[in-house]
Amino acid sequence: MPFIKLATFIHAKPQIVFDLSRSIDLHQTSMGHTNEKAIGGITTGLINEGETVIWTAKHFFKTRMLKVQITQMKPYEFFEDEMLEGDFKSMKHKHIFRAEGSGTKMIDEFSFEAPYGFIGKFFNYIFLTAYMKALLMQRNCVIKEFAETEKRKTVLPQTHI
Repeated sequence: MPFIKLATFIHAKPQIVFDLSRSIDLHQTSMGHTNEKAIGGITTGLINEGETVIWTAKHFFKTRMLKVQITQMKPYEFFEDEMLEGDFKSMKHKHIFRAEGSGTKMIDEFSFEAPYGFIGKFFNYIFLTAYMKALLMQRNCVIKEFAETEKRKTVLPQTHI
């Protein structure tokens, strides 16, 4: 099963980075190039433990659907989302937030598995792992940009700023 681990340092408090990371609106902004939209479950605002969101996005020339649920959450430290329905055989994404110096170290631990046995494993190795890593890096750049600037005020409730 492919596993991606990324670490991104952000000059902002863990609370801000945590909340931006679970913002449905910011996620849609970060994935604008795939036309990702929340169409079911929680479709705007901040998603919480036990809640689900249904996404549609265009990947590999096809509009795809992914239903995920926040399965675990400890505010400002971590949350985990897991695929309930979608094109993967399985998918789990753990988001970890650690106060470090003047900011937050945001860590992504992302595991997934494509269907189709050997063909799926070959596709993971040749292409899909790099594709998924690029998507996570794009998302992290947007979170960093919003967290470190006044842009966060367009996404987070005023009580969080």
